[in-house]
Amino acid sequence: MKRSLSLVLLSFLALPSAAPAVHPKKHPSKKTSAAAKSSHKKKLTPRQIASRSAHARRLKRAFVSSADLKPMAKQLLETRSPAAFAGVERYAQTHQNEAGGLAWLLDGFARLANGDADKAITALRQAKPFSQELGDYVDFYLASAYRNKGSAPDVVLVLDGYDKRYPDSLFRREANLLLANALMTEGAAEKAIAVLEADRKPVRSDLELALGKANAALGRNTQAAESFRKIYYEFPLSQDADDAGIRLRTIVPQDALATRELRMTRAGLLVKGRRYALAADEYRQLIDDAGASDAGAESVPGLKVAFANALLKADHAAEAKVVLANMTDASLEVAAQRQYLLAEIARNANDDAALLAAIDDLRKNANQSGWYEQALLTGGNMYLLRKDFADAAKLFDELGHHFSSRLAAATHWKAAWLLYRLGNMDEAKKEFEDQITLFPASVEVSNALYWRGRVAEDEKDFPTSRTYYATLSQRFRNYYYGTLARERLRDIKGIVADSADIPLMAKVKAPQVTPNLPASADGVENIRLERSRLLENGALYDLAAKELQSAASDGDNPWVTAELARLQIDAGKPQLAIETIKRAIPNYAAVDISSVPRPVWEALFPRPYWIDLRRDSEANGLDPYLVASLIRQESEFNPGAVSRANAYGLMQLLPSVGARVAKQMKIRPYSTALLLDPQANIRLGTRFFRQMVDENAGKVELALAAYNAGQNRVRDWQASGNFRDVPEFVESIPFTETREYVQAIMRNVNLYKQLYAGSEAADTKPLSSARTSGIPQ
Repeated sequence: MKRSLSLVLLSFLALPSAAPAVHPKKHPSKKTSAAAKSSHKKKLTPRQIASRSAHARRLKRAFVSSADLKPMAKQLLETRSPAAFAGVERYAQTHQNEAGGLAWLLDGFARLANGDADKAITALRQAKPFSQELGDYVDFYLASAYRNKGSAPDVVLVLDGYDKRYPDSLFRREANLLLANALMTEGAAEKAIAVLEADRKPVRSDLELALGKANAALGRNTQAAESFRKIYYEFPLSQDADDAGIRLRTIVPQDALATRELRMTRAGLLVKGRRYALAADEYRQLIDDAGASDAGAESVPGLKVAFANALLKADHAAEAKVVLANMTDASLEVAAQRQYLLAEIARNANDDAALLAAIDDLRKNANQSGWYEQALLTGGNMYLLRKDFADAAKLFDELGHHFSSRLAAATHWKAAWLLYRLGNMDEAKKEFEDQITLFPASVEVSNALYWRGRVAEDEKDFPTSRTYYATLSQRFRNYYYGTLARERLRDIKGIVADSADIPLMAKVKAPQVTPNLPASADGVENIRLERSRLLENGALYDLAAKELQSAASDGDNPWVTAELARLQIDAGKPQLAIETIKRAIPNYAAVDISSVPRPVWEALFPRPYWIDLRRDSEANGLDPYLVASLIRQESEFNPGAVSRANAYGLMQLLPSVGARVAKQMKIRPYSTALLLDPQANIRLGTRFFRQMVDENAGKVELALAAYNAGQNRVRDWQASGNFRDVPEFVESIPFTETREYVQAIMRNVNLYKQLYAGSEAADTKPLSSARTSGIPQ
C-alpha cells in the first residue's frame, strides 16, 4: 500500500501547518521580543540588499525555466506510477539546470514516500549539482533517505555544518535532530548533545527527548531527568510524553524534584487537552500526597475542586458530587467554582432546587466571580431547552445586566429575544435598546437593530423603523440581518420616506476590519516568495506554503495572504484558502465588496466543481449559489472531509442517506466511498436537499435547519411557537450552532451573488477542479 504523501512529509517536517494571518502575532519573552524588534529594525547594508536581490532574481529565473514541470509533478505526486516517475526523470535528464535539480528533488521526495530509500538517494544525489537554490531541501531529504536505510555515517556526512550552510532553512531544527540521532547511533553522544543544546529553545518535545537520551547514554542522569521531566510534566499531550515518563521513572522512581506546581501543571494541561480520566488520576494522587503533608493541606480544597471538574467532564458526576460534598475551608474563588460544579451536576440530574440553591449561594457570596456567570448560563440553558422561556429569560437577563463580557452580550440578547417571543413588547423594546447601549461592539447589535425596527414597524412608527433598518444596512451590510433590513426598507419605501432622529444610533459601531490586502504578490521581490513559487512548480505545495508562512513571520508582508490563498487553490485545497482569508479578515461580512480585491473574495468564496454543482442544483430546482453556500459551510469544498458524526464529502452526507438517495436515483453500484467523489456527492446531496426543502413547504431556512439538526428537531421547534415568519423561526432556534449555520448560509448566498451573479463568463468557465467521475447520468 502506498503511504500518504502528507504523512510522509509530516514524519520529516514538524513545522506549524496553519496558515498565518496577514500580521501574525508573536508572544516571545521580553528579552526575545526586544531582540526580535532590534533585528527587524536593523537596516541592511547595500551589499546585503544587492545579495538578496540577486538571490531572488536567480530563484525567479529558476521558476520561469521550470514552469513546464508542474503538470508532470502533479501527476507523479497523485499517482506515483512507473510512467510518472519515468516522465519526471526524463525531464530532469534533459534540463541540466535548476529546473532539472527541482525535478530530481521531486523524484527523490516521491521515492521516499514510496519507502524506496535507495532510489531516493540516487535521485537526490543527482539533484545536488543543480540545486543551488534548494540545497537545504536536497540535503535534508538525502539525509532522511540515508536515515531510512540505516546509514548513520552518511546522515552525519550530509548534515554536518547544515545550519551554517543554510541558516534560514525551514528544516534547520529538523536537520539538527536528524543529525543528533545519527551521532547517537554512531556512539558520539557528546557531539549530539552539543548539536541539540545549541538548538534547545524554544523547547520542543522531540528535541528535548533526544537530548535526554543522549545525556542518559553518557550516564548524566541529572541532566537526562531534567529533559524527561520537562516533557512529561510540561508537554503531557505530546507523543513523546509517555516515553519520557517511562524513562524518567527508570532514572528516578520516586521523583522528588517533581514539585506540586509541576504536577498541577501536567494535570491542568491534560484537562485542556480533554484527557479527563488521566487528569483525574493526577489530581487524585495530588490530593493523597497533600493530605499526608501538613505543608500541602492548604491546597487540598483547590485540588478537590479541580479533581471534581475532571471527574464531571469524564462523565463521573456521582463521584464528583461526593468529592464536592466533602469539601471544607475553601477560599472564595474555590468555593465559587464548587458551587458552579454543583449547579452543573444538578442540571444534569434535573434537580431544579439544587441548581437554584447553587446560583443563590453564588449571588450572595461571589457575585463578581466568573463562576457565578457560568452558573447563570447553565441555569438559563436548562430552562431554555425545557421551553420554560420565562425562567430562562430571568437568568439570562441577570447575567446580561450583571456582567460585561462577550458571554454577557450573547445571553443578554437571548433574554431580550425570549421577552419578545413571550409577547412582552415593552420589556423587549427596552432590552433591544439595552443591547445597543451596553454592548455596542457585540455581533448581536445587528439582531437588536433589526428586531427593534420590526417592533416599530408593527407599531406603525415607520420613521423609527426606517432609521433602525438603514443603520443596520449601513453598518452590517452583508450580515444576515443586513440583507433582511434592506428587504424591509423596500417594503416601507412607499409608506414613508422620512427617518427618525434616534441618538442611540450614535452608539452603533461597525465591526472593526482592517483588510489592507494586496490582490497578489506581483512586483514583490522576496526570497521566500520565489522559493515558494519554485517549489510550487514541483507540486510541492506543503513546502511552498511553509515558505510563505515563514515570510509572514519575517515581518510586515501583507501580500502573503493572497499568495498563500492562490497557492492553496492551485493545490486543489480551497478549504485551506478559505481559512487563510478568514484569519486575515475575521469580520469579512462587515466589509463592502469594493474594499477588498476581487481575487481575495474569490478565494474566500470559491466555486470548485461549479459545472456539476450548477447542473445538479438546477436539475433539482435549487439556487446554485445556495448549494455553494451550503457546501462552503459544511466542508469548505473539501471533498475528502469526514466528520465526527461520520458524514462524508462536500455536502457531508451520512452513509445511510447516501444509500437511500442512490437507491431512489438508481445509482449502482453504491458504496460509502462514492460519497468522497465530488460529482457523486453533489448529485446525491442536491437531491437530498431538494427533498428537505419539499418536506418543509419550500422554506429554505427550515430545510437548512433540518439539514444541520434533523427534521424531527425542526418539527419540534415549529410546534413550540406560533412564528409569524421565517426570520422569527430562525432566531428562535435553540441550538446556537444550527441558528448560526442557517444565518451564515443565507448571508453567504447574498455574497456569492454579489460576486458572480450576472457574470456569464464566470458562470460558464470550467474550473480546474471540476472533473468527471463516471457516475451514471
